[in-house]
Order: sequence, then C-alpha cells, then structure tokens
Amino acid sequence: MPNRSLPARFHARFRPFSLGRARAGLIAALAVLTLAAGGGYWWYQKKQAADASGATAATAGAAKPGGAAGGRGGPRGAQGGAQAQPVSAGVVDQRDMRVLVSAIGTMSARATAVVRAKVSGELVKLHFKEGDDVKAGQLLAEIDPRSFQATLNQVQGTYQRDQALLKNAQLDLQRYKELQAQDSIASQQVDTQAALVRQYEGTVASDKAQVDAARLQLSYTRVTAPISGRLGLRQSDLGNVVNPSDTNGLVTISQIKPIDAVFALPEAHVGTLSRRIAERQDLPVELWDRDQKTLLAKGRLNALDNTIDTTTGTVKAKAAFDNADARLFANQFVNVKLQVNLLENALTVPATAVQNNYVYLVKPDNTVTQRKITVGVTDGDRVSVQGDLQPGDQVVTDGIDRLREGAQVSNIAANKVNQVDQAVQNNAGAPRMPRNLPPEVRAKVANMTPEERKAFFQKMREERAARGEAGGGGGPQSGASRPRERASAPREGASAPAAPSAPAAPASAASR
Repeated sequence: MPNRSLPARFHARFRPFSLGRARAGLIAALAVLTLAAGGGYWWYQKKQAADASGATAATAGAAKPGGAAGGRGGPRGAQGGAQAQPVSAGVVDQRDMRVLVSAIGTMSARATAVVRAKVSGELVKLHFKEGDDVKAGQLLAEIDPRSFQATLNQVQGTYQRDQALLKNAQLDLQRYKELQAQDSIASQQVDTQAALVRQYEGTVASDKAQVDAARLQLSYTRVTAPISGRLGLRQSDLGNVVNPSDTNGLVTISQIKPIDAVFALPEAHVGTLSRRIAERQDLPVELWDRDQKTLLAKGRLNALDNTIDTTTGTVKAKAAFDNADARLFANQFVNVKLQVNLLENALTVPATAVQNNYVYLVKPDNTVTQRKITVGVTDGDRVSVQGDLQPGDQVVTDGIDRLREGAQVSNIAANKVNQVDQAVQNNAGAPRMPRNLPPEVRAKVANMTPEERKAFFQKMREERAARGEAGGGGGPQSGASRPRERASAPREGASAPAAPSAPAAPASAASR
C-alpha cells in the first residue's frame, strides 16, 4: 500500500519502475511454465518409446525357440540362428545329355529370283503387295500390250493369206494330176505346180512361227512369279518404262519355306559328321537368337562342303529348316547348336552350382560340405559331372560366395525370390495417386500414360488454387478460412498477459 504522505510527484516519478518489475515477473513466470511443459512432454515421449521397445523385444523373444526373450536360454540362442545363411539349392539327377557344338551362322534362302520384264513397255498394273507370299506362276504385273497385240494381228493376217494361197495351189496341183492321167497336160506343168505348193507350205510354216512368236511376246506383257516365295520391296512404279536389261528388275522373290542355315564347324568333327551323314543318321540342329535366350527353329544337318578352309581350319555346313511360321529371314544372324552325340543317363547338376570344379552339397542337418567334381558337357542349364554325388542330392545354386565348409544354411526356393522381385518391380511401376480421388477418377488415371497423368494432376492443382483464391469472399472456400481464424484466436489470447494493460491495476492503485 503506497504511502499517502509522500508527495504525488514522488509517485509519478517511480510509477514506470513498478510497471517494469511487474512485466518482468510475468515473463519469468511464463518461461518457467514453458520449460516445465517441455520437460513433461520429453519425459512422456521417452516413456512411450521405452514401452514400445520392450513390447517388440518381448514379441521377438516369444517367436524364438530358445526362450521368451530369444536370448541365451535356448538350445542355440540368437547367435546360433544368425549363422544360418539363406541359399537356394538344386537337385542332382540323371538324364540324357546332348553333346553340342556351337557355331555362328547365317540364314540363306533356298532360292532367289529377280523378277524382270522380258519385253520393253510401260508398266500399267501391279498385282502384288510388298512382303506377300506368292506361288509360282502368280500374276505380278502387266505391261502395256497394245503394240504386241497389233504385231500379233499383223502376222496372223499374213498367215491366213498364205494359207489361202497354199490351199489354192494344192487344188490346182490336184487338177493337173488328173489331166496328166488323161495325158492332157505336160508333166513339166505338173512338176511346177507341185513346187509351188511346197513353196506355199514353207511360207505358211514360217507364218505360223511368226504368229507363235508374236503371241509369246504378248504373253510376256503379263509378268508372273518364276518361283514360290516371299516378295521383297518393289523396285519400279506404275508408269515407268521397264526393260529386260534393268538391273534391279521389278521385285525379288526369296524362297524361305524351307530355308537353309550356313555355318562353319571345326575340322575335328569332319570325320564323325561325314560318317553319320553317309549313314543317313539324324543330326539335329537348333537355331538361337543373338542373345541365345530364344529358340528360333529346329532342323537337320544336310551337307558338308567338299573342302576345308586352311585359313580358319573349318568346314562349311548347311542345315535345313521348315520355317513354317516364317520367323527366319534370308541373311539373318543366328547362333547354331549342332548335336554330335548323346550321353545317356549322365549324372547332372545345375550349371550355377559349379564353382572351380567344386559344388556345395547340402547335408541332412542343413550344413554344407564341398565336393570335388569333374565337369563334362553343358546342355542348357545342366552340366554333366563325375564325382562323389548321388541322384537326389541337393547342391547349392545361389549364395555360394557366402559359404564355408560346414556352414549352416537355410534353403529358400528360387521361385519365391523371383516372385518378390517381380512384386517389387510391379509396385515401383504402379502410378501414385492422391488418396481422396473418387473410384471412377482413379480408374481413369490408372489407364493414362505418365505424360497424361502429369498433365491431369497439374490441371487439378491449378483448379484447386483458382477455387481457393475465389473463396476468400464467402465462396466455397470461405468455410475453410474460418478454422484458420479460430486457430489464430488462442495465439492472440496467449499474448494478452504480456500487454501493457495488465499491470494497469497496480499503477492506478498507487495513484489512489
């Protein structure tokens, strides 16, 4: 309670000092409350984390066979379980193994023909499409036939005239012979008429040949396929004047059903292959693509060349393929696998199980041991071996680099690993969409390309931004602005104790 005996001037002088002390005390009290609240929140978060860790440890311990906490109380303990290495294993079995010789080959058409015009003239019609399969004798094109038809008509007229002359001479000769029999005409006249008949016969024969030649030239105006096969690209267009001397002709036909593969084999196999070809034994041949992942065709070896290339020490061979599906093209690059022998009931292991002439054998107690083997021939993903292995044994195919003699392993199926990898790839490629989209919009977005999806979401964001700007004046977004206003109200109320009006009461009391 201020001393009322003091002058008013004294109270007015020390009033700012009293207000400053009250404000400082209030700020200090707020700071203490803030620190206390922060410390309580930190303690609560730490306690929640400790409880969660304890629950996780208890759950993991219950799942272990060694005890409730999975510690050292079990037979093996956590340390023993961590030593098992995850691997994939394959089975040792017996099967027939092919002895294959690999080579690089090129496909060769059984026959190739360049279709050329046999007469000169304007190309007026085309009756084929590029890449079509055609039969021998099929009409391909037509050349303007009018000049050849006129020539044929001309020689046919000459032929008919000479036939008439021959007929008349033959009738005269018949009469002369009758008169000669009556001794009414000289023999010389009969002989002269007989010579005239023979002359007309020669003329008629020549005319007939000219008619046949003109008819043949007219037929050449219809260009037909000389062989069956597949057409190439067209080399001449309508309206062009074609000639028999054209180098490229009209089109090229390649016979690819059947088709041949030409490849080189080492001369070490010449004796065996020649003997088996002479005995008419089958020599299967497989064609694979450039990456040797896709089988293209299966065929038979037909013939060997009669000489060996001294530069490379190889001999050329030719194999035939039906090519019914037309997958093979002339001059196509292929990988060739020729079967020269067959090993029956050979002991085999997966090719991925072999490492430096060793394999890891999985024992019944899920431990592994090394076994030395002798590697034989390879056929696909299997390898023939010789060693201390039995059919039905399991050998490690994946995870070999992490193993040692006697290591503990756990067998994981390889198909499960592939399924997991495929699921990860599928999820990575799936489109990511907001959660608040309606089902019909989600279905629409799922069928879009990445560019269309990006443009769709960009347009959606622009539309939402436009609606947000228009809603400030009581539109659809005005309701969304009110929560922000209500959220800002507590912050204004919280600053009220620090306002200068709070210590006004003590100051007024002092003035009283």
